[in-house]
Amino acid sequence: MAALFRNISLLDIIDILLVAFVVYRVMLLIKGTRAVSLLKGVAVVFTFSVLSEFFGFRTVNWLIQQAVTLFLVALPIVFYPELRKLLERLGRGVLKEERFGLFDKGQSQKAVGEIVRAVESFSENGTGALIVLKRDSGLMEYIETGTLVDAMVSVSTLETIFFPNTPLHDGAVIIEGDRILAAGCLLPLSENLEIAKELGTRHRAAVGLSEMSDALVIVVSEETGSISLAEDGKLNRYLTPKQLQERFLSHSRKKSERFWPFGREGKQREN
Repeated sequence: MAALFRNISLLDIIDILLVAFVVYRVMLLIKGTRAVSLLKGVAVVFTFSVLSEFFGFRTVNWLIQQAVTLFLVALPIVFYPELRKLLERLGRGVLKEERFGLFDKGQSQKAVGEIVRAVESFSENGTGALIVLKRDSGLMEYIETGTLVDAMVSVSTLETIFFPNTPLHDGAVIIEGDRILAAGCLLPLSENLEIAKELGTRHRAAVGLSEMSDALVIVVSEETGSISLAEDGKLNRYLTPKQLQERFLSHSRKKSERFWPFGREGKQREN
């Protein structure tokens, strides 16, 4: 045992720590998603493979090897959402040294105020709403599912879009800076099993897009009027208009980002 430790160099220790860090970040990334169940299945297959080889079950071992080959081919398809999220975070860490947050400088106060007032009105009147605030990630595939608007952000425009029984009120509005890009957009639904069962399609769509991109997504419940904010796959519920405004303003300040391959673990959010 002593000889083993004498052969371990500082480079070996760094190598082990890097691998442990990567495994830890991947586990955080897939926590609460369908990938956890799939990994358990992979662990079972691996165990049977080792046992079949140990006991000399050649036919069983051959079948397992073929199944593993098929799994490796299907892996990019099965884990597409997780792989996409991973690569987007990696790209944002490497390619973006610094950025302005949600809004262009000098326009943030007005845009934030208009959005918050509209959300407050929706909450008081029990009007369901889904509002996406675009950041760095491209959202063109979701913009194309809706109707192009290209209008300044204003309370009246948002109230018109989300007025009950109008053609666009069921979809999402996508905002970039101080402009509404599109309305009536379709968003991907989250498959996270940890989302409360009483939450409907709007909340699952908000979480789904926040899993796929770095966008912030506001949800106003049609049933309760509660305000929620989805960010990085997490849903912050029961926010007040003031709390929502504070979160927006914190994101609108200029930020400096360092290279961090699997994203940064933010402070604990309440679900």
